[in-house]
Amino acid sequence: MKDAWIGDAVLTLYVRSKILREDGEIDGEKSARMMSNQFLTAFGEASEVEAEIGRAYASGGLEAAYAWIESRIIPVYERQEENRRARLKARREPKLPPA
Repeated sequence: MKDAWIGDAVLTLYVRSKILREDGEIDGEKSARMMSNQFLTAFGEASEVEAEIGRAYASGGLEAAYAWIESRIIPVYERQEENRRARLKARREPKLPPA
């Protein structure tokens, strides 16, 4: 449980730093999507995923924990975000009547 508690904190720091670095502003909704238990269950039980991050931090510091996040979590998150943006775009585009 201690590993998960630390892992959650490391993931929060990573996500908030990434959002500010890439977007230049606070985006709580994006942060929630990236750290939600629903999202993390794509990798296993959410607290176990956080524990893995915590163990990576314990063995190699922030650099190791960030590398773990970037190699396992971020690729899936980015694909999900692309799909989400495509769905939103499709909803906004007016549907043309058949020719």
